[in-house]
Amino acid sequence: MSVLHKTLPVAEAIESRRSIRKFSSDPVPPEDLDEILRLTSLAPSAWNVQPWRIHVVTSSKLKQQLQEAAYGQPQVTAAPVVIVLVSDMEDVLAHPEEINHPGLSAVQKQRTVETLKNTFGPMSVEERGYWGLAQTNIALGFLLLAAQGLGYATVPMLGFDPAKVKALLALPEHVKIAAMVPLGDADERGHSHHRHKLERIVVRH
Repeated sequence: MSVLHKTLPVAEAIESRRSIRKFSSDPVPPEDLDEILRLTSLAPSAWNVQPWRIHVVTSSKLKQQLQEAAYGQPQVTAAPVVIVLVSDMEDVLAHPEEINHPGLSAVQKQRTVETLKNTFGPMSVEERGYWGLAQTNIALGFLLLAAQGLGYATVPMLGFDPAKVKALLALPEHVKIAAMVPLGDADERGHSHHRHKLERIVVRH
């Protein structure tokens, strides 16, 4: 699979990433978008449950509707692609066999399914939803760095009406939305990093 942008080393992708709100209208080539999605899908999750579901929006009409649900924020329609990353633990529990590694024995696979059911079965739908959302936020980080690593800009958004976004994407009520992420070529440089010093955030034991 060919990638049209320059691929950045991981450290450079982290250091160069900015939250961008002005985008070029140039489309993201399908092969680049597919590679970003593939890399995102490699994110780790507890028990390998992979609760994330990735909604890729390129329709101008739907982006306009999502912009309205996001209180008019212009980056939603400025970007050629908007990704809505959600978590669906009820879908995971409906298909528990999907998380089993093919290298496991039949007994190990059955044990994994039973563990999953015994762990999450007693939880409420809401509790399962928030557990899955925490796992999906790991995939969100992968998404942002995968895009940056291939030379594309992003901005993770939480400023939107979840009920309206769910209605637009025909999502079940129980689904949790991790973020709405406009993605494309940057049309601004963005602000330089302003982060805490390690001494402020790191506690060594």
